[in-house]
Amino acid sequence: MRKLLPLIGTPSGSHPGGRSAMTCRFRCGDACFHEVPNTSANEYVGDVIAGALSRRSMMRAAAVVTVAAAGAGAVGVAAAPGAQAATAAKGGRPRPQGARGLRFTPVAPNTTDAVTVPEGYRQDVVIRWGEPILRGAPAFDPEKQTAGAQAGQFGYNCDFLALLPLPGERGRQLLVANHEYTDEILMFRDYDPANPTREQVEIAWAAHGLAAVVVEEDRGSGKLTPVTRHHLNRRLTATSEFRLTGPVAGSDLVKTSADPSGTKVLGTLNNCSGGTTPWGTTLHGEENFNQYFANGGSATDKRYGIGTGATERKWERFDKRFDLAQEPNEVHRFGYVVELDPYDPHSTPRKHTALGRFKHEAATVRLTHDGRPVVYSGDDERFDYFYKFVSSKRMRHGSSRSVREHNLSLLDEGTLYVARLTGDSPAVGIDGSGTLPADGEFDGGGRWIPLATATADGAVSHVEGMTAEEVFVFTRLAGDKVGATKMDRPEDIEPNPVTGKVYVALTNNSNRGKAGYAAADEANPRNANKHGHVLELTERWNRPESTTFAWSLFLVAGDPEDPATYFAGFPKESVSPISCPDNVAFDDHGNLWISTDGSALGSHDGLFGVATRGDRRGELKQFLTVPTGAETCGPIIQDRRVLVAVQHPGEVDGASVAKPASTWPDGPGTYVRPAVVAVWRADGRDIGV
Repeated sequence: MRKLLPLIGTPSGSHPGGRSAMTCRFRCGDACFHEVPNTSANEYVGDVIAGALSRRSMMRAAAVVTVAAAGAGAVGVAAAPGAQAATAAKGGRPRPQGARGLRFTPVAPNTTDAVTVPEGYRQDVVIRWGEPILRGAPAFDPEKQTAGAQAGQFGYNCDFLALLPLPGERGRQLLVANHEYTDEILMFRDYDPANPTREQVEIAWAAHGLAAVVVEEDRGSGKLTPVTRHHLNRRLTATSEFRLTGPVAGSDLVKTSADPSGTKVLGTLNNCSGGTTPWGTTLHGEENFNQYFANGGSATDKRYGIGTGATERKWERFDKRFDLAQEPNEVHRFGYVVELDPYDPHSTPRKHTALGRFKHEAATVRLTHDGRPVVYSGDDERFDYFYKFVSSKRMRHGSSRSVREHNLSLLDEGTLYVARLTGDSPAVGIDGSGTLPADGEFDGGGRWIPLATATADGAVSHVEGMTAEEVFVFTRLAGDKVGATKMDRPEDIEPNPVTGKVYVALTNNSNRGKAGYAAADEANPRNANKHGHVLELTERWNRPESTTFAWSLFLVAGDPEDPATYFAGFPKESVSPISCPDNVAFDDHGNLWISTDGSALGSHDGLFGVATRGDRRGELKQFLTVPTGAETCGPIIQDRRVLVAVQHPGEVDGASVAKPASTWPDGPGTYVRPAVVAVWRADGRDIGV
């Protein structure tokens, strides 16, 4: 049997997946060690399949494939599975095989403190934490950092990325990035978690938020270089002004002493994944916002995982809005999807309340046949739900001011839905062990349950006992009431631009099947689900406005030698091991690319590509790994370039500025710095062809 790597930085089983305690503290406020917020009695869609050879895979010839040992410096791997056979190319040189777009030699699982890419590929750091992007911002000096400096520099822990065209500026693109959270222990020398200084807190405020920066392409490679002081460059922080729009704007539920109008919010927090829109804006999901607010006490606070005491960062000591004992409504102003117009550096970003309030992981858009946007989003929590919003307004084409204003209002009117899934096998056939039901498939159907509809004249609730405003502010409770299906941390959700099928990344849920918690069922079935899975949804008539869908299991993550794994029926001896799927993206060939967060297999996290159709459907191959302690975020797959955000490198238990666990990206004697990395083929050809 292949020998897997030991877990890095934390004892096995101490934290979900391979995530360190430090990551749990600073990124999500130890969410997995708090009481599960969802205590409703809804049916639970639990762990995905074990055993997973479908009838289709049994009919497929089992091919023995070459073991891939790609990636210089890969360590501790006795035998990493190859995801393709190599055939001789002209001159006797092996040429990787696979689905178009995935013809590369897979990187082996490893624990190298570097970004490891396939043979024949090159990489370069695009931009690091602290690099100046605004006029007047100083060069990065971590020993003399100030809040004013950080507000003009690239922020910390980049997550979602977007690359947008820049008409009229040949060879340039506009990079937009989320800055999810800060890890003060790795940012400040001799940081005292019990007694942060005001300066440290204000630097952290400035390191959160969003960034827009123009980048210039190198004609001879795939490198991208920031264009400092460009007029479109922008930083938005935890103290920038945002505007509440939609059905909750002006509601008593979001009014505070600082904002009696209930329309102006300072800051955006914990922006995780996001999306781009067909009208040229970017969407940013506010995820683990609960961890920033102290002294919660209401039942709704509890449902959102807000603690009753002090916070990890102690921001409430320096601004009363983070103390719910003084400002109980402030937290109701976070947990939305933010829309940014990156082409207008003077615009005020909007928080779209019609998309609901929860831990938004992503906000991806597909248009209906008549031009109305549909937005998909997951709620990243154990036993919570995934949603979609269908706008009632049509997108307009053009670039005039009136057209852009109209399109910026598209997400303020429409209907918010939550998903309910059912299996097509008897419950007795689903025991959580991974044994396939009698029909040989884990699949079924589902419905989008309407929660509330927002119009220009007001809003209507579809949930008994809740007003429309309550539905949009306490969306989790609305999902509870209508019997939505409990999932295993639904994260990124994205429609395939080639096929229209929708893919849902479910990262993990080790609580499934434990005493007092819901057990497995057909929709996401595997007790103690530490590796996660991916669902594939096909909406009726392949129309995003449909209220019904079919679903099937696409991928059950883990060691391919584990019988409780499944790769869309593809021979498991021919795929890379994967654990904890998080962000997803697509290339132009319709292949699904998956980044991971917290691999429980002992290897570093990475980026994987998997074919979604054809004879190689389910063939999964690892494209890269990230450094020690890091998570792979924000993948962008272009024809000739792949971008990833390397988030929280060095975030390993016991690490500090004085005792770093990683020296990436600049080597010994420097601060470890989250950064964006570009990868391209050395020969300049398209990725994976």
